[in-house]
Amino acid sequence: MLRLILAAIAVSLLTVSVCGRETAGPGLTVMPENPFRIVGFGNSLMAGYRLENNQSFPAVLEKALREKGYDVVVDNAGVSGDTTTGGLARIDWSVPDDTGLVILELGASDMLRAISPELTERNLEAMLVRLKERRIPVILARMLSAPNMGQQQEKKFNAIYPRLARKFDIPFYPFFLDSIMAKRQMLLDDGMHPNKNGVQIMVECFLPAVEKVLGTLGVKSSLSTN
Repeated sequence: MLRLILAAIAVSLLTVSVCGRETAGPGLTVMPENPFRIVGFGNSLMAGYRLENNQSFPAVLEKALREKGYDVVVDNAGVSGDTTTGGLARIDWSVPDDTGLVILELGASDMLRAISPELTERNLEAMLVRLKERRIPVILARMLSAPNMGQQQEKKFNAIYPRLARKFDIPFYPFFLDSIMAKRQMLLDDGMHPNKNGVQIMVECFLPAVEKVLGTLGVKSSLSTN
């Protein structure tokens, strides 16, 4: 069932632009610390399901940023199968107080389990409120609904992330799996999760959005000529 759902997403994404760059915000005022701590907070897509630790999205992102001269650490706070309800329950202790930026990637498991989009949105909003109260900036990474979940469900789910990005004035990444879902060579044999090559592509696509936010926060690359 899950494979059929993800396959439907892949078909629907054949017309999606590669490496989406849409952002909202910034609404960010936190000063950086060294090393600057980023937390990847999400589900199996963040955790690195069936991959080596150094092949997960946070690990590859940290390596890419360090190669570009940024003094950062990227913590992996991904939990496979986690829903937004689970994320809300653990966000306070999963995100350290010295965190400078959170990449919030949750909602895919909600969609696959046909959890109410209204509940998903309430949970995501509650997490954003908590992070805002702690003055921790966020990049909100979106998941898209599978078309075979129903047109009404798809419309409701897909509207959650841009609406929250506008409400909280935060950067918004259009689709976390952009550019890999329609490519079997980028996925594990379950057709759902990225393989190590897929993660590399995801990071390449995501990197400009992170660098833009780091610049807004005053985090500079040692390789910068400015």
